[in-house]
Amino acid sequence: MRPNLVLRRRGWLLLLLLAVAILLPPWLGTYYVRFATQIAIYGMAALSVDLLLGYTGLITFGQAGLFGVGAYAGGMLIVLGVTNAFVAWPLAILITMLFALAIGALSLRTRGFQFIMVTLAFAQMLYYFAQSLRNWGGDDGFSTQRRNDLGFLSLESHATFYYVVLVLLVLVVWLCHRLVRSEFGMVIRGIRDNERRVAAIGFPPYRYKLVIFVIAGGIAGLAGALMANHAKFVNPAVLSWQLSGEILAMVILGSAGSLIGPVIGAAFFLAFRDVLSDYTEHWMLFFGPLLVARVLLLRDGIWGMLLRATGAGEVPKEPKVDFPEVPKPTAEEKPGAGP
Repeated sequence: MRPNLVLRRRGWLLLLLLAVAILLPPWLGTYYVRFATQIAIYGMAALSVDLLLGYTGLITFGQAGLFGVGAYAGGMLIVLGVTNAFVAWPLAILITMLFALAIGALSLRTRGFQFIMVTLAFAQMLYYFAQSLRNWGGDDGFSTQRRNDLGFLSLESHATFYYVVLVLLVLVVWLCHRLVRSEFGMVIRGIRDNERRVAAIGFPPYRYKLVIFVIAGGIAGLAGALMANHAKFVNPAVLSWQLSGEILAMVILGSAGSLIGPVIGAAFFLAFRDVLSDYTEHWMLFFGPLLVARVLLLRDGIWGMLLRATGAGEVPKEPKVDFPEVPKPTAEEKPGAGP
């Protein structure tokens, strides 16, 4: 199949999914509007992990810590009277990015399993710090009583808030798409594929990884601030390692390194959890084998399966962002040597 036709089908598929997201939840009712809002918020958080896992090769177990920083910052600003979203949400993003800068500056000096454990340790530090904030409810958390507003537009309506979150999600996906297709994006993908060679040609991997870590932290912070608005409540559970694991599972389910896959994975994970939890509190016993089956049977996750089913997944794969092997010198034949 011609690449142009496949890309056109992929574009139509994305437009169809966007149309469903715009039209279906309000038609189904308030419960589904709130559920779709939750999917969009967790999809944004999963997208932040995808930038690290899928495009940079960094497996983090601490993204919930940054998500929680954004939630606490957003919630506290509402309580303190900063209700304008054009002020509160950028502040929440900035605060989270500063935390990400501090955490990344230390954790990115490690690799592999050590990096996973260091990010987990920082997230747990933030979790217990949130529990110690007695003036903000401690382990019980606190209520915001209201949502931010856009100055000219109230967000108290569930439908209005959903459409604002959806617009932000589309904007974040577009910006991330531009980012990973830029020269900066080529470098971080090169780091994912072969960090030593990237360093050998003059790009400092540590600096690039720190920048993408901070950007991913800012996206997670925005998602956290939106969750504080959505629930009108914040507690230390938004910083727990369990939430980090769930967000990572969303990325794996959907397809790492695809931008859209994490959002699809978030939708599947939340729907699976909500349906199964009505029947048993041990729904994770069923989710575990499902995740194993995805890893073993679906190479590119739910998003890849959806692309293949619609004939939009046959675009020639992007060449590995790597650098050619230096050809080994061949031994010169001795003068006069016969064939």
